[in-house]
Amino acid sequence: MTANDILQVGLFLAVLLLLVKPVGNYMALVFADAPNRVTRFGGRAERGIYRLCGIRPDEDMGWKRYALAMLLFNVLGLLAVYLLQRVQQWLPLNPQHFAAVSPDSAMNTAISFASNTNWQGYGGESTMSYLTQMLGLAVQNFLSAATGIAVLVAVVRGFARRGAKAIGNFWVDLTRSTLYVLVPLSLLMSLLLVSQGVVQNFKPYVDVPVAQATSYTETVKDAAGHPQKDAAGHEMTRDVPVVTQTLPMGPAASQIAIKHLGTNGGGFFNANSAHPYENPTPFSNFIEMLAIFLIPAGLCYTFGRMVGDRRQGWAILATMLLIFVPLTLGLVAAEQAGNPALHGLAVDAHASALQAGGNMEGKETRFGIASSGLFAAITTAASCGAVNAMHDSLTPLGGLVPMWLMQLGEVVFGGVGSGLYGMLAFAVVAVFIAGLMVGRTPEYLGKKIEAHEMKMASLAVLLPCALVVICTAVAVLLPAGVAGVANPGAHGFSEILYAVSSASNNNGSAFGGLSANTPFWNVLLGLCMFLARFPLAIAMLAMAGSLAAKRHVPESAGTLPTHTPLFVALLACVVIVVGALTFLPALALGPIVESLLSATGH
Repeated sequence: MTANDILQVGLFLAVLLLLVKPVGNYMALVFADAPNRVTRFGGRAERGIYRLCGIRPDEDMGWKRYALAMLLFNVLGLLAVYLLQRVQQWLPLNPQHFAAVSPDSAMNTAISFASNTNWQGYGGESTMSYLTQMLGLAVQNFLSAATGIAVLVAVVRGFARRGAKAIGNFWVDLTRSTLYVLVPLSLLMSLLLVSQGVVQNFKPYVDVPVAQATSYTETVKDAAGHPQKDAAGHEMTRDVPVVTQTLPMGPAASQIAIKHLGTNGGGFFNANSAHPYENPTPFSNFIEMLAIFLIPAGLCYTFGRMVGDRRQGWAILATMLLIFVPLTLGLVAAEQAGNPALHGLAVDAHASALQAGGNMEGKETRFGIASSGLFAAITTAASCGAVNAMHDSLTPLGGLVPMWLMQLGEVVFGGVGSGLYGMLAFAVVAVFIAGLMVGRTPEYLGKKIEAHEMKMASLAVLLPCALVVICTAVAVLLPAGVAGVANPGAHGFSEILYAVSSASNNNGSAFGGLSANTPFWNVLLGLCMFLARFPLAIAMLAMAGSLAAKRHVPESAGTLPTHTPLFVALLACVVIVVGALTFLPALALGPIVESLLSATGH
């Protein structure tokens, strides 16, 4: 690694840590039970929403009612997005006259955006009308992110409340997440992105002259579409000049903002954040990376405020950084080292130890290796999935890092809300293991962890793992699963493993070498995305309901402090060991084997 690499990673982490406390403190005020300066400022708009929707904000919900409201709301949103795609050809704001999306692709996309995954088997600029992008996809970006925050707040109340039968009101939590957190931040970020050149308009696509005329060769065909042949029986060809290119337009900046802030990841354009109209400058790239981690990191501080011990939030944040930083540095180092198979192609004898310039394949020259590697680590540590480089072009060990970050359950920052409540599930498991070591009933934040809590935490931890290994096995066994693989051998297996890992952990990024817009992959990945999001959230709400009903247990000599470096190390080890034991055999068949082969020149 170079000094520039370390400087870029260090600058990002420094700015992020400076923002953790103010953002976290603000969100703690948003979700506080007592009125405060934040909720009073937007109180009129908030009360208007409640009156319009018939919501009684002072009514608390038990965990079952809270979970039912969450599930029904998101299923209705899913159905609305599906219907919108199927009828978009008859609706306004479709200047390119795009046809209806196919049923399997529409189903996959609807589940994807409702579950905060934003897996995209389509090209946005060639498939979705402006109305579908705004009314369907962008709206779900807000609502799925707000749902994740709402579930987290309910889980935190489970730890904070004592002898309570309720964990809050889903509609209030959803409204406040959207009104006070996501909308203001998205508006600010949209303006910053527009200032950098991100498009935001309703114009039809524009044809402009190319800077340098070129041509391509095509086969001459008759009226029936059959190739014409010359007297010798050879197919006839002709050179076609290219003097114009089509520039896609649209209301992109508004969707780019929430796709990052909400850890959604769905790009307005097919190339996502590698597209110059989504991410034109190094400054916009830095803003987008920062936006992905901003709310998940701030929620750690919010968690500490809400449970009455800020040290608990800092301990969770420290655990996330303890896992994230070494893996990020490893990814950047692997990309800087380049492909061992190309060592002999270096520009001179002094550079023969490295691929000249490192592995720049699949990366934008305006960002370079460090920013591309950092972006890849951020987007897969968080449940985002936005990309500014082709992950399929990463070195084998470089590609292993984002894959494994997803497989860890995306609890290293993770999605807004969902990442932190996933980490809290791991924390419950960690204190249970510590309790077994000393022969005491485990406690976390003053609540005894008993059989019910362990069952729910185990379900939340193991369900994504089971989906990854089972669905990967199904895909590699069936012809329909391997039909879309672009590369043979270990790398082809990595493409399948990455796709299933991405869907089963609600990430949404892809290696890019797998043609996944087929009925088989749309259905399989759709099921993975749905099951990885909603049953897991319901399990955490069930645990929250059980914890809220319990009385506070005073600390004793046998209580494990959960804010110390010892607990941070224990929690990090539990997260890593679960990932290692579950996925090491699969990783050995994919990126590890590929790395060994490339090291020998294959």
